[in-house]
Amino acid sequence: MTKPTAPDPSSERRYMQKAVDALIQWSPLGGSGWAFAHFLVQQEWAMAMLTFPAMVVTAVWARYTGNFTARLGEIAGDRGTQDADAFARLLDRLDRAIRWRFSGKEGQYLKAQASACRPYVSHNEVPLPSGILNPDLDEVYVPLKLSSEFLRNFEGQALPTLPGFGDKPDDILQQMQERPTQRIWDILALSPKTPQFRHLVIKAYGGFGKTTLLRHLTYLYATRPRLVRRRYKAPSLIPVLLYLRTWRDTLAKPDAPTLPELIAQHHAKALPQGKALEMPTPWAANLLQAGRLLVMLDGFDEVAEAQRLAVSQWITTQMQTYPQAVFLLTSRPTAYDADYSAEKVQTPLAVQPFDADQRRRFVEQWYLCQERFHRGNRLTPDVKEAAQQRADNLLSQIENRKELESMAENPLMLNMIAMFHRSYPNEQLPQRQAELYRGICKLQLGDRPMAKRVDLPLPAEASQAVLQTVALAMVQAEQQVIPVDDLLDLIQQGLADQDETVAPRQFLQTIERVSELLVKKDDGYEFAHRSFQEYLAATEIKDRGREDLLLQHFEEEYWKGTILLYVAQVNPTHLLSAAYRRSHAAAALAYDCLRVTRRRLDDDLVADIKIRRFGQLEEYLQQGQWKEADIETWRLMLQTYGKEFGQMLYRNELLIFPCPDLLCLDGLWVKYSQGKWGFSVQKRIYVECGGKLDGKYPGAKIWEEFGDRVGWRVDGEWIYTYDSLNLDLSLSPAGEFPELGRSSRASSLGWCVLFSRIETCEL
Repeated sequence: MTKPTAPDPSSERRYMQKAVDALIQWSPLGGSGWAFAHFLVQQEWAMAMLTFPAMVVTAVWARYTGNFTARLGEIAGDRGTQDADAFARLLDRLDRAIRWRFSGKEGQYLKAQASACRPYVSHNEVPLPSGILNPDLDEVYVPLKLSSEFLRNFEGQALPTLPGFGDKPDDILQQMQERPTQRIWDILALSPKTPQFRHLVIKAYGGFGKTTLLRHLTYLYATRPRLVRRRYKAPSLIPVLLYLRTWRDTLAKPDAPTLPELIAQHHAKALPQGKALEMPTPWAANLLQAGRLLVMLDGFDEVAEAQRLAVSQWITTQMQTYPQAVFLLTSRPTAYDADYSAEKVQTPLAVQPFDADQRRRFVEQWYLCQERFHRGNRLTPDVKEAAQQRADNLLSQIENRKELESMAENPLMLNMIAMFHRSYPNEQLPQRQAELYRGICKLQLGDRPMAKRVDLPLPAEASQAVLQTVALAMVQAEQQVIPVDDLLDLIQQGLADQDETVAPRQFLQTIERVSELLVKKDDGYEFAHRSFQEYLAATEIKDRGREDLLLQHFEEEYWKGTILLYVAQVNPTHLLSAAYRRSHAAAALAYDCLRVTRRRLDDDLVADIKIRRFGQLEEYLQQGQWKEADIETWRLMLQTYGKEFGQMLYRNELLIFPCPDLLCLDGLWVKYSQGKWGFSVQKRIYVECGGKLDGKYPGAKIWEEFGDRVGWRVDGEWIYTYDSLNLDLSLSPAGEFPELGRSSRASSLGWCVLFSRIETCEL
């Protein structure tokens, strides 16, 4: 490229430049030159000779500076031109960002971002049966409850207190056990002054409302910012909701865009009516640097395993680059804990299952929306009464049937139960997850097309059989999104198995439009929810008699959902007998299978599976891996109630904790610690400190003395990391373990209930 030439300077500018150059060149001559001339005139030869060298140096200086200043002027001119051009470009970018903000485009962005989050059920969550209204999110949303895990960062260190709690960690943790209701707003309210609350990760399994929570935050911030500030005391933020399944390919590339580039050049344009926004990158960068963006990254578990390292590094880099901004990441626990390879997010949050109050609030609000919609949008007393009657009928069925109540802890499942209840008001609700999926498939492939007066290319049973073929192939490939061409090939295979001649593309278009069990993605298709894919794959395995596939993959995490839904439909004796002895992981999954099967199994098989699930714990204890054994103890206690890491055991659950399980856990600890550790040892020390085995709070003095005795308090302070504990059996105090995976040492309530329960079990 030819370098542009500068314009010729004017005569005035040339004159000034020569004058300045002369001044620089001859200024040193001022003293020495005049002195030399004076001594020559006065014929003082000795003094003239003394001043002559100084004058010579001055002449050399003049010659040197002439060339020096000329060259320096050229360089400075080039540099000045470059800096001026760069400054002009900067001003242009800032001008465009400022103009963009004050042009009303920021409001258009918020409107576009909110419109994508308005409906309660998004297009890729669950298909809506005919006649079912998809309410607005803010009409039926029920705030999620977060566990006390957020009171510590990922290293187990105590975090600052939250509004409404005491100043001491033991006060906080005790009240969290009694009232484990914390909204995300309470945490966001602390983010401006507390760096730990700016980088958050929400961990929960499928259907527990992670994505819905982010959509709720986005919708309120985009549409009701004053409400957010006044009611929730949360900072004023601009929401950005990024679905990682959409951007995973982009972020996994070596030349991945920065966060401001992703927001401005990709995300904004993908929003409804977003192509007209033309968002400048500096606008997003300036807001990030000022801490005015709420960046929500949804679904780390939906990133392909091969991409997770690169994507986790990208996320961490953006958090480090913009420490003032608020980041919220969501993921299933297994994917985050195993594959988030970069520096972990500072503060983990764990979503708790719906309790009875949350369940009632959702069902009542959901039915009120349905009745109002079907009665001309009237909200009259008769509409309210009809809605309440239907809600009460549904809630009574849930509360009187244990399996149904367990399903309703999951918000997604509760929404599906409500839709099924309204579609079949005179039928009993399915008691188990597999039965519910069977009913939803019947509804979507048979009853819904009939109600819409649309003829599917195949009968409902044949259509489901084709989808089962697709689902099984996707599970075998560990695929959540399948390219269109591959999908059409699988549909063709399924149609051939049914001896049908329907064109694959015609079948796909009708299924997508009417049943909505398959939904379109930018790069292919996916099932409305991963659990539908797992159910259909499990049913296909059952229909084909291909239990050997499950045996091949029994210990793989990706197949867990499919295996459990298969076990719920068949007698799993052969499968469990062949698999549970393989490894500790196989024994753990076999125990989960016992919880979902409806068949009566051989007593010896059941007993042996229950014993073998403690094998990993015993191995850790034998090898003196106390920290690992402690975490495994907590996992086993959660598994007893079908829970995962990040969830809690509540007072009523500890009060009836199965005695065989509790005594087995205690017995293993006592055995391998030579009588030094175990729940029974801790109970004895607690009683010696003055505690009563009534499951009630003993008072701060007794609990602090207990903490001192077992080593959970040092120099009057509760400690929160394994590094602070003495893992040497010979040197540690009695009762130091189990500590239950850095759970609530300072929270006495759960432990007091546990001590009371083990006393009952021993008696």
